[in-house]
Amino acid sequence: MEVNFDDVARAHERIRAEAHRTPVLTSATVDALTGASVFFKPENLQRMGAFKFRGAYNALSQLSAEEKKRGVVAFSSGNHAQAVALAGRLLGVPRVIVMPADAPKVKVAATRGYGAEVVLYEKNQDREEVAGRISSERGLSLIPPYDHPHIVAGQGTAAKELIEDAGPLDLLLVPCGGGGLLSGCALAAKHLNPRCRVIGVEPAAGDDATRSFKTKTLQTVKNPDTIADGARTPSLGKVTYPLVMRYVDDMLTVTDAELLKWMFFLWERMKIVVEPTGTLAAAALLEKKVEAKGKRVGVVLSGGNADIKALAAML
Repeated sequence: MEVNFDDVARAHERIRAEAHRTPVLTSATVDALTGASVFFKPENLQRMGAFKFRGAYNALSQLSAEEKKRGVVAFSSGNHAQAVALAGRLLGVPRVIVMPADAPKVKVAATRGYGAEVVLYEKNQDREEVAGRISSERGLSLIPPYDHPHIVAGQGTAAKELIEDAGPLDLLLVPCGGGGLLSGCALAAKHLNPRCRVIGVEPAAGDDATRSFKTKTLQTVKNPDTIADGARTPSLGKVTYPLVMRYVDDMLTVTDAELLKWMFFLWERMKIVVEPTGTLAAAALLEKKVEAKGKRVGVVLSGGNADIKALAAML
């Protein structure tokens, strides 16, 4: 279950032919607001619109021929669902995706659009139990959204690319849900850029990872009420929790109001569509929750699968 930088490097080679090497974006306006040199890694421009494609493709590509033939099952509120759906299509793997009945319609539609079978569950059901039952009944391999070494290694390729393209960083801010992206990026950053401080950011209503980090005891949260649907995970996992504790320097939270404010700012000023969860790290920086003046700062924008109509109504 251990993950190291060699795993990230091998994952990068494995996904290179299919995943986009997303660009590094800068903004003079953001630099002026923060007093920093800010380098954005826009994973909203990744295939299927989020960083999740990296981990999903890395995980599915390592299944045996028999496992690929039988197929996989995954559970997700949206981005991991789409990632597994697309990766499976590219690799010829049948896939079943377990999604909440109230998941953003744009994400459900996209998952079905990639050819996956979608099974919806209600709030009173445990998604892992639903997926586990389907896995047992159909003989499918279970591909979790974050708590798997192949998933973590794949997600870490985002930070690897950012540091290779932007150069050394003083600070790296990364969104956090279940910790797959954060732990992968943190271990990659510490290998390539040991002096870089890595900070995870999650929604204030779903602050389990922050509480876990501060208390050094794994904390949980149940169905947090936040617009950051990609970060409604109950807790860090068996793989991600120790990695976060080892490689991450601090954890911060932002409110939904702060997320909306800076999400619309990114839409308007940088001309990029980022979803609420994808805005977590940027919001923490722009709200000045971390001292960034005079520093070189990396910010991961984790996804852009926004329900435009629903979010526009919040204006």
